[in-house]
Amino acid sequence: MRLPEVRGRLTPAKPLSELTWLRVGGPAEWVFQPADLDDLADFLRGLDPGVPVFPMGVGSNLIVRDGGLRGVVIRLGRGFNHVRVEGERVIAGAAALDAHVAKRAAEAGRDLTFLRTIPGAVGGAVRMNAGCYGTYVADRLIEATAVTRAGEVVRLTPGDLAFRYRETDLPAGWVLTEAVFAAPAGDPEALRDRMADQLARRDATQPTKERTAGSTFRNPAGFSSTGRADDTHELKAWTLIEAAGMRGARLGGAMISEKHANFLVNAGGATAAELEALGERVRKRVFHASGIELEWEVMRVGQPAPDESRDDAEARPDRGRRD
Repeated sequence: MRLPEVRGRLTPAKPLSELTWLRVGGPAEWVFQPADLDDLADFLRGLDPGVPVFPMGVGSNLIVRDGGLRGVVIRLGRGFNHVRVEGERVIAGAAALDAHVAKRAAEAGRDLTFLRTIPGAVGGAVRMNAGCYGTYVADRLIEATAVTRAGEVVRLTPGDLAFRYRETDLPAGWVLTEAVFAAPAGDPEALRDRMADQLARRDATQPTKERTAGSTFRNPAGFSSTGRADDTHELKAWTLIEAAGMRGARLGGAMISEKHANFLVNAGGATAAELEALGERVRKRVFHASGIELEWEVMRVGQPAPDESRDDAEARPDRGRRD
């Protein structure tokens, strides 16, 4: 593969298990860490259009299959992790951690506390319309900046992104680089107290000390076009998984958390195939028990390992989340 000249860093055959929270995944053919926006745009403009591009954040909501990823993984770093507060607006680079953005905003008396307990970075939060405690990115985003697969820098409105529950219409291969949020005013001390309470509640109910990728399956509830839950159809994935008898289920090094049944855990030495196959086993058991088909919230990408067994491959149907 012939690649354009860059000012950032190009790394061949990088193991993606080093970059995901679950610590699984084969190598990327190439990983590109651009120096800045111009470096990213020039690279994409000069890259063969037939080469796949996969933007990757901090790997908090991701299973990379054991055979790795073909093409180029784009991973933003220091040139994209800025956070600025300008009046009621908070401008954050796509590589800025959600928790850091919430804290910086609170220090300036601006309320983005819903981001505090969301794992990952701003780019992923925008792409997936992340939300917590009744507030979603769709409720706060003013605009976002992205670089298209052809290397064009574009501004995107909420209408362009077409926010839905855990989804947007961001085209494949486009790389989000910045987001601008409307942040209501708030007392800094009260905002800090609220975030501390959110963290305590999360740590009491979720396996935050384990190797997970956050919530594994979407809650099968009704949602509005902006991503807000319709409480008249509220249903939690964890209750369905528990009712199906899958809390604590294991497959090799993969398990369903005893603490929260909607969390897949790498309990030690798990492969991506084991994690995904266990997730599919959960979906099958829930469907048999309740007639409800759970959809993956964790993104699954890449190729199976060359020696992956037929049984593992059959446990990995391309249903649910779009890869």
